[in-house]
Amino acid sequence: MKRRILLNGKTVGAAVAVAVLAIVVVFLKSQSDRTLQAANATSTGSHSDAAVDLSPSQLSSIKVQPAGSCLFPVEKDAVGGISLAADQSVDVFPNYQGKLIKALVQLGDQVKKGQPLYTIDSPDLIQAESTLIGAAATLELTSKELARAKALNGTNGVSERELEQAISDQQTAEGALKASRDAVRVFGKSDAEIDRIVASRKIDPELVVLSPITGEVTAYNPPPGLLVQPGNAPAPYSVANVTVKWMLADVPESDVPSFHPGAPVEVKVMAYPSRVFKGKVSKIYETVDPSTHRETVRSEISDPRNELRPGMLATFTIRVHKPVEATAIPANGVVRESDGSVTAWVTTDRHHFVQRVIQTGLRNAGQVQVLAGLERGELVVTDNAVFLSNMLQAPPSD
Repeated sequence: MKRRILLNGKTVGAAVAVAVLAIVVVFLKSQSDRTLQAANATSTGSHSDAAVDLSPSQLSSIKVQPAGSCLFPVEKDAVGGISLAADQSVDVFPNYQGKLIKALVQLGDQVKKGQPLYTIDSPDLIQAESTLIGAAATLELTSKELARAKALNGTNGVSERELEQAISDQQTAEGALKASRDAVRVFGKSDAEIDRIVASRKIDPELVVLSPITGEVTAYNPPPGLLVQPGNAPAPYSVANVTVKWMLADVPESDVPSFHPGAPVEVKVMAYPSRVFKGKVSKIYETVDPSTHRETVRSEISDPRNELRPGMLATFTIRVHKPVEATAIPANGVVRESDGSVTAWVTTDRHHFVQRVIQTGLRNAGQVQVLAGLERGELVVTDNAVFLSNMLQAPPSD
């Protein structure tokens, strides 16, 4: 037997109220989810729904082309200073001490290897030449004694022992003269000059100091009469090959693994803003500055016209990898929006344009690398893209 359940008015009313409340809750949750999605879209800078339509007259203000590709060099920038190449710069000291007599070249002069730079009055040279003159006189005397002994030998005027002694003395004098000539030759005197000293019996006190390399005189310090000594700074002269310079750049230690000897380098200085000097990385120093956490990278820069000066501040671009080919559009087709996002405008019919968020990377020769958000071959605004972005912000017309 079935039992009927009778609901009074209060029970029915309560059931209806519960159902209405459930519907309201579902509706509010739906609205909340939509609001959250909209907020997330705004916070991520999404411009996928932004679009504009251009009239034929407005199309003349922009340029539309397919997105292409470009080779982008992988480079690092650094700031540093110019200096002379230390391995091609020489401080020219004399080999012996003495007073400077005469300066033969001036600051900035071009000199050849072996060219005289200055002369000094050297006591060591005077002593060596005095010994040379004495040795020459001794040889002359012993040679005469030997000739006389040979002439008298066999006539009972000179014994065999006396003849042998004369021969020994003459040979000893010959050896002493040879050693004396070698000692003077060390000071840079030629054989002709040595012969002249021996013949005239006059001492030549001037020691000529020659340039050890071909280059330019980059420093000139001595006044006449100054006592100069080997290794006692400052050097009377410095000579350097000025067609090669060093650039020393302090780079962040995090960038050091990217550098390697032989990597191409481009250098710019404020004195020649339109010039680019070429070079290559020659050495990566072994120590890191603990206060700045930077490491020194040295490059050799070609400077055939000697335009770079030591101490110049320079900016360096060092190519650390081979160029990479990537999707690219001209820089005038890229817009940085007020919210920090980077956008481009794409189209399929050259009339309706859609704003799209892109991710950019390297730049080269007016081209911008596109890492994401745009495919190669898509029609994109390549000139005056900011014109379309401004149209979105323009107030509506009445």
